[in-house]
Amino acid sequence: QVQLVESGGGLVQAGGSLRLSCAASGLTFSSSAMGWFRQAPGKEREFVAAVNWSGGSTYYQDSVKGRFTISRDNAKNMVYLQMNSLKPEDTAVYYCAAAALRQGSRWARDYKTWGQGTQVTVSS
Repeated sequence: QVQLVESGGGLVQAGGSLRLSCAASGLTFSSSAMGWFRQAPGKEREFVAAVNWSGGSTYYQDSVKGRFTISRDNAKNMVYLQMNSLKPEDTAVYYCAAAALRQGSRWARDYKTWGQGTQVTVSS
């Protein structure tokens, strides 16, 4: 079955870094755009970053540009989110998602498979 499993979340101080990983199985990974979304308590799920099928194009929410980097390894069926200069407002559950298209998308409706999420907490 199709499965996405996130890892790498945790508690970090403001200004610190974390690297999230997402392991994909049961899908044609190299044909799927991949994305990261997040949801903070009491807020709607929001787009964070996306990467196209080849890794050649990336997309970011404005608030994370220059701090976060999305990447993928099609040989390992993995997608990553390197998060630097973390801020308390980055605190959320982070979700990995696989899109039903090859190009990256900011829209949750374009993603057909979701992971269970990993908690990221940034203390001030």
